[in-house]
Amino acid sequence: MKFMKLGSKPDAFQSGGADVRLVVSDLATDVIVHIGEVRFYLHKFPLLSKSSKLQKLVLKATEKGTDDVHIDDLPGGAKGFEICAKFCYGMVVTLSPHNVVAARCAAEYLGMTEDMDKGNLIFKIEVFINSSILRSWKDSIIVLLSTKALLPWSEELKVVGRCIDAIASKTSVDPANVSWSYSYNKKGVACTEIIESAGKTSVAPKDWWVEDLCELDVDLYKRVMVAIKSKGRMSPDLIGEALKAYAVRWLPDSYDALVADDYMRRNQCLVETIIWLLPSDKSSGCSCRFLLKLLKVAILVGSGDHVKEELMRRISFQLHKASVKDLLLPAASPSEGMHDVRLVHNLVQRFVARTALSHNGDFVEKSDEKMIELNFEQESTLALGELVDGYLSEVAADPDLEFSNFVELATAVPEAARPVHDGLYYAVDAYIKEHPDINKADKKKICGLIDVKKLSTDACVHATQNDRLPLRVVVQVLFFQQLRAGSSSVPAPTDGGEHACAKPVQEQSEHCERRIPRHPNKLDKQVTSLSARGEGEDRHVELRGGRNSFKDQVVGRNSFKDQVVGRNSFKDQLGGLLLQSRSRRIFDKLWSSKGHGENGKGSETSGSSQSPPSTAKPTEVKPSPLPPLRNRRYSVS
Repeated sequence: MKFMKLGSKPDAFQSGGADVRLVVSDLATDVIVHIGEVRFYLHKFPLLSKSSKLQKLVLKATEKGTDDVHIDDLPGGAKGFEICAKFCYGMVVTLSPHNVVAARCAAEYLGMTEDMDKGNLIFKIEVFINSSILRSWKDSIIVLLSTKALLPWSEELKVVGRCIDAIASKTSVDPANVSWSYSYNKKGVACTEIIESAGKTSVAPKDWWVEDLCELDVDLYKRVMVAIKSKGRMSPDLIGEALKAYAVRWLPDSYDALVADDYMRRNQCLVETIIWLLPSDKSSGCSCRFLLKLLKVAILVGSGDHVKEELMRRISFQLHKASVKDLLLPAASPSEGMHDVRLVHNLVQRFVARTALSHNGDFVEKSDEKMIELNFEQESTLALGELVDGYLSEVAADPDLEFSNFVELATAVPEAARPVHDGLYYAVDAYIKEHPDINKADKKKICGLIDVKKLSTDACVHATQNDRLPLRVVVQVLFFQQLRAGSSSVPAPTDGGEHACAKPVQEQSEHCERRIPRHPNKLDKQVTSLSARGEGEDRHVELRGGRNSFKDQVVGRNSFKDQVVGRNSFKDQLGGLLLQSRSRRIFDKLWSSKGHGENGKGSETSGSSQSPPSTAKPTEVKPSPLPPLRNRRYSVS
């Protein structure tokens, strides 16, 4: 901290009480200057020789026959006037960053210019400010803090503007030229110094200035940050880091303190200022968590729609980086529930629309960079799916959550974002559990959001034991669980067995929604003895073992029948569905294998195909299109 001593005479000012200041001298005082409630007993001659304002006031008082001079609007008050009075007497007075602004404003008011006396107080103070204060980082901040109490004088004298320019210039100084003793602390102010020499043991970080500026009032902070951004030397990430530190410093953590009547307007102004100062690059600078926190505060303090719109636009660029806790935004009205699901739905829609536009946009020509861009979009889409499913699971416990809001948010996510439906399943289950009065139509609709083919094994096990799910969903889960088990038991193809490859589970499950036939027994009897031959060797379709294991799971125990359907006809209905769909796929596989070297008609009527000689080289012939199932005939043993 810099200091400047003026004068050489010893200080002769004494206190005659709480509101009295007098000069100890052999000469009697001849003027009483009233500065507010404080009285100064002084001599006219030293004052009038340096102050044009006091000359006029003393002259008026003399004309009225009094020695009292009243000054009620002196900037700096009694402390500022005492510095000016001591300078007039030639006494020792010490200027510092804490009192220099008050002395400068008081000297300006009293007219202590060079016209009155060469080397007057205004000149001395200006030299101290320009040569010492503005060259020091910490002194510039201290002086800027003191200017608020002296507005508009400090503004008109350009003390505020000069301090802001000095601070903004120093933030772009090479960190190697910063003396890194320490920066900001809770009990004091900044102590970092800017030096010119580069010989130091440690180098300050790039954001060394961030916490020091947090002591500024919001209006001054706004002006400083505008000056920093206007110089164009600061990266958006550092700007965002500075805004985040300032928000943490001044925004209260508790809800009551945030919405208190005494601080509501201040917090609203603070949030709007921070949002206004956000970097112009919407995709960088501030984290998604910080933006969502600002949005939450903006909702609570009642900020305008334009503020929320700006935040939502920025959040939509990086929504996939948020967490479920960040998205728990309070609802604007208690009637809408605890959380603002509609706002989150709006954010998801914006993100999906932006992602779709980026796919249609112009990528760079280099294929590697294009692939990186595509991979990033895919990762962000997958992250969005996990985020939305987790959010739905969290808000499903809200008893006031509207059914339409849940369904709209769940369907706002593209299919590519959900390769696995476990998260969506648990969210739907949580909603049904919390809303037991949901009607059958809504339950069917919300369960229809789940694709049972995309459930993991654990989710399938949970679903089969979940009595809250409709019977249709449980049946589908069991069916595809059996398909998955059957697919895993198919033997691996040999080197020459090009027709031995089993169809993927995804293709095998395409006919899951077919209607259940009432009498499957005849078809069951036929399918269990069905065999197909091809490529010179018999290849038997093993169906009975898989079907029996499935029947054990679905209909093989009375407890399951009692809980699910309560009647014996369920076995017949479910068995018909499974056999029809499985046999149809087996017949399709058989038909494709019989297409080698013969027409479709011969296969239909004979029930067996002519195998080529073992020495003949098989030729690849595309199978003819499959005729309708009802027109095919097979011979079974």
